Parts: sequence; structure tokens; C-alpha cells
Amino acid sequence: MAEQTQYVTLGVAEELFAAPVEKVQEILDMRDIARLPQSPEALMGMIDVRGQGVPVVDLRLTLGLPGATDTENTRIIVLALAGEGRDRRLGLRADRVFEVTTLDDGALDPAPSVSGQWSGRCIAGIGRGNGRFVTVLDLERLLGDFEAATSQSA
Repeated sequence: MAEQTQYVTLGVAEELFAAPVEKVQEILDMRDIARLPQSPEALMGMIDVRGQGVPVVDLRLTLGLPGATDTENTRIIVLALAGEGRDRRLGLRADRVFEVTTLDDGALDPAPSVSGQWSGRCIAGIGRGNGRFVTVLDLERLLGDFEAATSQSA
């Protein structure tokens, strides 16, 4: 039997998203974030992770959702993203993190094809878990702009 991909499932607003577990380095409780002047709205700032500065992006704002105040469930997911010959680290602020899991039947459906402005470019696929749709994020595409902008300052 083929090995199934594992995902970290996370919640933003009422929606369920997933990130491939191999891209997740660690999951942190919310902490103070050093703001960066004149940065894009979704780029919250920088945190220190074992002596290394890691930029943090608000997933709500990146997905076009309204911002929200932190709760005891708010987490920062530290990701290792592939890019231009080396991996880069980036923090992703999510409302909550649920679990590490496989998706039902292991297969992803492609993002729906819809005409107009929306391309679904940041979606790696749609899966199902526990009877709910789970949107698997294409993290490199979703966060590529922030990765490029912050790699110059790192």
C-alpha cells in the first residue's frame, strides 16, 4: 500500500485548511511580533525562533478574510518553503491548529475551475476529512510574494 501524505489541519474563520506535514517545522503559541515598517498588511512582522528571525504572515488577511484578535487557540505554524535553491522559513498565523492527519481516500481533487478573477492558484487541491472539505494550500504560491520580500531583509 502506498504511503499516504500527512497534513497539519488548521482553522481560519470557519474554514478548514491543511498544509503538508513535511513543510511544517513547528507549531508555536502566539507571541510578541516585531512589526516591520511599511510592510504589506498581511505581513505581521518578525519573531525569534531559536536565534533566527522568521517573518510571520496572517493567513486570514492573505486569504482576503477580515482580521481577528488572537485567542488562546491562535498559533504560528513555522514552515520550511522551497525557493530559489534554498529553503526559507516563514511563520503562518492561524486561528487554530487541529491535528496531523491523512485525508479520506488520500486523493486530492483539483481546485474548482471557475471563470472570472478567481484562479484558485493558491490551492494544491481539495480533500475530505471527517466528512468535511479540506482545502490543501499550495504554500509556495500562497506565500511566494512574502517569501521574496522578506528574503531580501533576512
